[in-house]
Amino acid sequence: MQTQSETSLLTPTKQKVITLFRLLGWLGFWVELGLAIASGLALLFSISGRNFATETNAGLGVGIFWAVAGLFALLFSIFLAFRYTRIAKHLANRNSAVHPKKADTMQMLRLGAIVSLVGIFLCLLGAGATVGVMVAKAVSQPPGVAITDPDKIIRALDVFVAVANINGIAGHFMSVVISLGLYNWLHRD
Repeated sequence: MQTQSETSLLTPTKQKVITLFRLLGWLGFWVELGLAIASGLALLFSISGRNFATETNAGLGVGIFWAVAGLFALLFSIFLAFRYTRIAKHLANRNSAVHPKKADTMQMLRLGAIVSLVGIFLCLLGAGATVGVMVAKAVSQPPGVAITDPDKIIRALDVFVAVANINGIAGHFMSVVISLGLYNWLHRD
């Protein structure tokens, strides 16, 4: 931790940058990590439940594939959020040789926004496939009649795939907001 004399060497603008990167980096890290864990657990339940089902639905397999792809993108976004905290730590160092260049920092923020937008797209593909399968199942059920074909029932496992994709979208949204917010704030200075 820095002493009062060390922090007084930093300009007020640099102190704001350090504070923003530290706060938003940790906020993004923990929120994205929580959403990634929730998404991963939902995927784990849906994948393990598919192994016990007698017949699998190909449409849900596509939704699971895109959810897993979105989850990997979210894990990379979590890594970038942690990197934001390391940038703050390097900026707070008295030795200016370890300070990251503004261009490198801007490039990393740009990368964070691009990865998050790609992750949102992947999770939207998964959510679209999953919701499409659930709508097809719901429409194929005759109203007021007992369902004899178990493949036409919307199962909880189907909903878990949708939940995993929605959690992925929320995590990527958090990441893109933080990346673009920091980018915009740094771009003004």
